[in-house]
Order: sequence, then C-alpha cells, then structure tokens
Amino acid sequence: MIDFTTYVGPRAGGLLNKLLDDSPGQRLGIKMDTPFTRVLIFLIAGAAAVAAYRIVFGLKASTNMNDYWPWGLWISFDVLGGVAMAAGAFLIAGAVYILNWKKYKCIARASILNAFFGYLLAAISITLDIGRTVVIWHPLVMWQINSIMFLVAVHLVLYLTTLATESSPMVFEKLRMPRTLHIVTRCMVGAVMLGVALSLLHQSSLGANYLITQGKLSPLWYSKHIPYLFLISAIMMGLSMVSFETILTGKVFNHKAPKDVLEGLSRGVVFCAVPYAVMKIGILAAGPGVGALFSSGFLGLLWLLEMAVGVVIPILLLARKASRQNLDTIFVASILVILGVLLNRLNVGIFAISGYANRVGGDYFPSIMEFMLTAGMIAFAILGFKICAKYLNLFPETHH
Repeated sequence: MIDFTTYVGPRAGGLLNKLLDDSPGQRLGIKMDTPFTRVLIFLIAGAAAVAAYRIVFGLKASTNMNDYWPWGLWISFDVLGGVAMAAGAFLIAGAVYILNWKKYKCIARASILNAFFGYLLAAISITLDIGRTVVIWHPLVMWQINSIMFLVAVHLVLYLTTLATESSPMVFEKLRMPRTLHIVTRCMVGAVMLGVALSLLHQSSLGANYLITQGKLSPLWYSKHIPYLFLISAIMMGLSMVSFETILTGKVFNHKAPKDVLEGLSRGVVFCAVPYAVMKIGILAAGPGVGALFSSGFLGLLWLLEMAVGVVIPILLLARKASRQNLDTIFVASILVILGVLLNRLNVGIFAISGYANRVGGDYFPSIMEFMLTAGMIAFAILGFKICAKYLNLFPETHH
C-alpha cells in the first residue's frame, strides 16, 4: 500500500493510510479502476462543468425553464424522485434502532448511506435550481414559518445532518476513534427518532407544495390528499429501493442479505401499494371521474402507465408468499415500483402541468445541460457508494 505521509504530510497522510488500510473492499473483491468507474468519473466531470456554467451564466442560459415552467427536470426527478428513493433509510433505521428488529441490521448501514447520497443530491439540485444560488443559506437565518418552501428547506438540512450522523459510525470505526464512536452510538436512538419524524414531514411536505397548483395541475393528479399520496408512495419506493440495492450489491459486492429480510421488505411494499391504489382510484372517482382517463388523451395514458407499472403489477407479483421469497421476482417488482413512482413525480412536476402552461404560452423540454447534470449526480451517488463499500465497513455482518 502507498504511504501517503510521503506526499501529503504526516497528519493528512496518516489519516489516508488509516482509511485505506485493511479495507473491507479488499475482502469483498471490489475494484476501483474499472471501465465503469471511468464512465462515472466522466459523467461527474461533465456535471461539474454544467454546474459551474449555470452558476456563472444563470438558469436561462443553462436550462429550458421559464416563468411558466419554473420547476423542470432538476426538481421533478432529482429532488422529488431522489428524496422518495431515500425513504427506505428512516424505515430501516426505525426498525433497527427503535423497534429493535435485529434481522434488518445487516442492511441498515447501506440503506442510510444510500439515503444520505439521495438527500445530498437533492440539496445540490435545489441549490442550482433557485435563481440566486449564493443566497441558498437564507432560510437558515431568515425564517418564514408560513411558507411550505421554508419547511422543505429546513427539513432537508436537518435530515441531511441526521443521515450524516447515522452514517458516521462507519467512519469513526475506520479512523479507530473509539471514544467518538461511543458518543455517537449513545446518541443513535435519539438521532433516528428525529430522522423518522423529519422524514415523515419532509416526504409529505413535498406533496404539499402542489396544493397551491389548483387550476394548473391536471385534476388526474391534483387533490387535497396529495401530501398523503406522496408519503405513502415514498415509503413504497423506499422499501423497493432497499430491496433493489440489497440484491444488486449482493451480486456486485458479494453481500447477501437473508431472504427473510427481502421477504419482509416486499411484504411492506404490498401493504403500502394496496391502500395507495385504493386512494388513487377513490380520488379519481370522486374528482374528475374515471371518464377523465379517456378524455385526457396523453395524460390519461400516463396515469394508467404510472399505476400499472408502479402499483398494480408489483402487487400481483408480490401477492403470494412464494413470490416474496424469490429474488428474481422481488428484483423485478422493485424496479417496477421505482420506475412507477419516478413517473408519478415526473407526471406531477412536468406532464400534469403541461396543459396549463401550454395554454398560457409556455413550453418546456429539458436542455442537454439539465440531462448532463442529472446523469452526473446519479454517477456521483453510485461512485460514492462504491467507495464507501470498498473502504468502510458497510456490510458488517458479511465482513465478520
């Protein structure tokens, strides 16, 4: 192993040596210098260039958003979708540290780390999406308690800090700092309880943002119950994301979670998907009516596609206990739920408002820079997760 003290000095070099010494990734066979890693770095570099361009030249020069489309791909996909993907963390952390469901402990660290990257990317997206990036810190000191956007900002900052706290034991273990590790461990239950409360509020408050869009958002999606729909669908997606990443990391990083863990996660998806489907259909029937699906053209097709892919088919796949014990079935169902909820966020954030925006003269399709930034941030999360899997004790049960 390289002795970094020769290059960066004794203090920084000693820290790097501690991080790289006896890395769990060596035992898991994780390789960093691969073609896939190079592609990730290339995408990250492109996203960094776009971010710099956006900061210097503004939103108009780097995006296709306008006064009629103030929120585009970065909010609908990166924020609404990314935060929903991260919902599995507060569920798994609550199950392990509050309810003491020990069987889920083997996936707790990976779930929390995935959520940390999800919320970090959401924070970056919001920072770049607001008109004046340099004043992103204002909500922390200039409180406006009557604004739902203020609540979203505060929840995001507090929960990102909570996720960093929940992920810190891996770092302190690696740095061999037992006293700090002991202090953080003693505070973990309180941090998790705060995280659960913040996440429940944050997931629903993202939906509450759209309560002011009555008359603009298509009635197929607008409802006074949209905060609850956002919360339930986020829980459904969070559980599916944990199952997806657990199976995927099992294949890539030689980490295998017990089947009873994946079965429990899949059962939770069904318990959420069924009432979610009932709510969606009930809101449709009580609101615009089922006939609106056929009179709304493309929007009606999107509603049906969202429900079929993300709700109905996964319920059918996971309804039987035998199916919930089949890894291939769980993997396919998890992908479908993730795609379905992502489509829901895109529908709410972009497609469902297209009718109003087009009537008043607006038009929107994401620019190449918007796509580049989104792709780069996804690559950043994947590479960050891979680095942590290699150098930190991300899967303690497997390592021992």
